[in-house]
Amino acid sequence: MPAPLRRLPTALLLGGLAVGGQALAAETLPEIVIERIATDHHDLRLERLATGLEHPWAVAQLPDGSFLVSERPGRLAHISENGDIRHLEGVPEVNARGQGGLLDVVLHPEYGSEGGEQDWIYFTWSQAGSGGTVTALSRARLGDGALEEVEELFVQDRFSGPGRHYGSRLAWLPDGTLVMSIGDRGSHPERSQDQGDHAGSVLRLTETGGVPEDNPYLEDADALDELYSIGNRNIQGMVVNAAGQVWATEHGPLGGDELNLIEAGVNYGWPEVSLGVDYSTRAPIGADSHPEMRDAQYIFEGRFAPSGLAEVASEHFPAWQGSLLAGGLRSRLLKRLVLEGDEVAESEVILDGEIGRIRDVRQGRDGALYLLDDDERGSLFRLMPAQ
Repeated sequence: MPAPLRRLPTALLLGGLAVGGQALAAETLPEIVIERIATDHHDLRLERLATGLEHPWAVAQLPDGSFLVSERPGRLAHISENGDIRHLEGVPEVNARGQGGLLDVVLHPEYGSEGGEQDWIYFTWSQAGSGGTVTALSRARLGDGALEEVEELFVQDRFSGPGRHYGSRLAWLPDGTLVMSIGDRGSHPERSQDQGDHAGSVLRLTETGGVPEDNPYLEDADALDELYSIGNRNIQGMVVNAAGQVWATEHGPLGGDELNLIEAGVNYGWPEVSLGVDYSTRAPIGADSHPEMRDAQYIFEGRFAPSGLAEVASEHFPAWQGSLLAGGLRSRLLKRLVLEGDEVAESEVILDGEIGRIRDVRQGRDGALYLLDDDERGSLFRLMPAQ
């Protein structure tokens, strides 16, 4: 557990609001700085860079050091290095009911390269239609105060309710293809075992939303071509590590939250296999294991509620190289998971309630670690070694 915290005197940080893509003066907001958090290997400093974000969901750092932060009600915030916030125009009209809204955001892996041809921003969102909502994927370019050249790349095959379990994390594989999670949508968990349904799966797409030629289910006439894995309840943390492995954290029902190593064509069991229980009856859901389905690599204790996952590869954290950092919503924890091969050898609590419900965890281009808290007035935080 972290050692007792010593807080610095409160400083002031000027935030910003946006109307019509313009940054306006806003109230002054306190910068929370925790000067020293002791962990097993590194003493850390936690600071708040910006606040006043409404249920922020994902953060991506641009080459100039500024940030894009998605807010679930349907706003995309562009945050300068000094914390000024501008909301961008041009975001599609999202369905922000329940757990839906504007969700993940990532940059093309060649964003910022010479010529700017690949300066694309990819984002997922809940789209309304006949029969409910779906998870959709779009991309756009960053203009002056607005998204430009917005393209819709992929839409889930079946509109349905209720408004939850959208999944919606994105990550790039080394071959330039994109993996994308879609939850089971919450009402009919058996959809996760239906290969003719995108719900409860990880998809693999080309950079333009097409189907890669070597996707694992292409030869199956009853399966959707985009599928990469099935039997996933609701993945809200996903990262491709330096070895090219896809690691994902997945919400169980009541307990049974999982860390999985996602591989092509694998069935991860939901709802036939789960270590969680039914919310109402507290009865077990499914079996503990199944010979034709992949067991989780790690089960989080209690009600962790995972969201956000990053691999540490930064020179700022030499003792953490290759570790995974997993955020928790209900638990309000940030956990470090130490990998030995494909196994979790040990775990360590890094944060325990200091910033509330952790929605996203990312390593930035500058090597710092960035986190978002899920709150009506959420914030963007930076975690670095203490001076």
